[in-house]
Amino acid sequence: MDDEAAPLRAAMTQELRDSGAITSESVAKAVATVPRHLFAVGEPLKTAYAANQALVVKRNQDGDALSSLSATHIQAVMLEQAQITPGMRVLEIGSGGYNAALIAELVGDAGAVVSVDIDADIVARARTCLEAAGYSQVKVVQADADTGVPQHAPFDRIIVTAGAWDIPPAWLDQLSEDGRLVVPLRLRGITRSIAFDRSGGGLVSDSYRLCGFVPMQGAGAYVERLLTVADGIGLRVDDQRQDVDVPALAAAAHSPRLEVWSGAVFDLPDELELFLATSTPEMVMLHGSKQLVDQGVFAPSVTRGVPALVDGGSFAYRTKRPNEETGGFESGVLAHGPEAKAVAARYVELLRRWASESQRRGAARIQYRPMPAGTAEPSPGIVAKHFGAVEISWS
Repeated sequence: MDDEAAPLRAAMTQELRDSGAITSESVAKAVATVPRHLFAVGEPLKTAYAANQALVVKRNQDGDALSSLSATHIQAVMLEQAQITPGMRVLEIGSGGYNAALIAELVGDAGAVVSVDIDADIVARARTCLEAAGYSQVKVVQADADTGVPQHAPFDRIIVTAGAWDIPPAWLDQLSEDGRLVVPLRLRGITRSIAFDRSGGGLVSDSYRLCGFVPMQGAGAYVERLLTVADGIGLRVDDQRQDVDVPALAAAAHSPRLEVWSGAVFDLPDELELFLATSTPEMVMLHGSKQLVDQGVFAPSVTRGVPALVDGGSFAYRTKRPNEETGGFESGVLAHGPEAKAVAARYVELLRRWASESQRRGAARIQYRPMPAGTAEPSPGIVAKHFGAVEISWS
């Protein structure tokens, strides 16, 4: 079968090079070497070597994904962020097997790879697949990743392959002094893969990429509040303490909307989304059905979730329209409720500030400051976590 797989693996590697996911020879060689089909058990070869194809390997009784083999595209991106070199000790949090094999190629015979997962079934599967692919040197440990793997620490790199809401103290404790942590961190309903380096007693980063992962299980599990405002309208609220007037917002949603255009360019939507979602603690993620979009109640941006500024019984969210004067598209705001004018004005100011000051890739500087548990408070530019606070500044 490997004779059939080899050309598909080579084509996937080239596709990842062309897309910019792979930028180094070391990661390219690893992806071109590891037989991904041996980790995608039961899948056709074309599916196993589809660069952007994530594969669910376990679901719960409701059909929700508990564990998946991530798309090679995001795995390559995170490995590039990690900057792994031969001889390093690397901890992978979340075991699928394939990513651990890629890491094993990068660290070489002088390095060490430990992969940890809370699920006994996933641990057994990872061990079986790694053995079949010839990577039996990878240690696969069953444990709650919230406590790390102290018996094998310290680690030069820690790579997290599950959506983490916070950074447990154990990860920092087990990271070497010049170590790097790459983590898909959830920030007010969105997720970014962030490569953190040590800085004083905390972490700092200017490397972040769009991503999506199955949420962390165990002690690190966290579920945002999912509020049904009305039929086809929902809010994802990160802060459990945030007061939301659901009846007032339901009334506002079906009231006439205010439309305000910013005169600012709409571009780089993932960068803009990060800016908006973290700019003020009053931001939540608004989700609306396609039916309501078709009825003209909402703009299309709500169907995939959009940062919404909520103020009492009023809310505002972003939209766009064609405008050649702004280079293709112009950002705008749609607002509902008795204070629609005021909340729209606040949102427009954010759109203009981003477009004039931070409209480029990598403009955010992200810091994580550990704090006594439960003491972090949300404020503009600060996302409060249990064990610390994420501070985001824009240049």
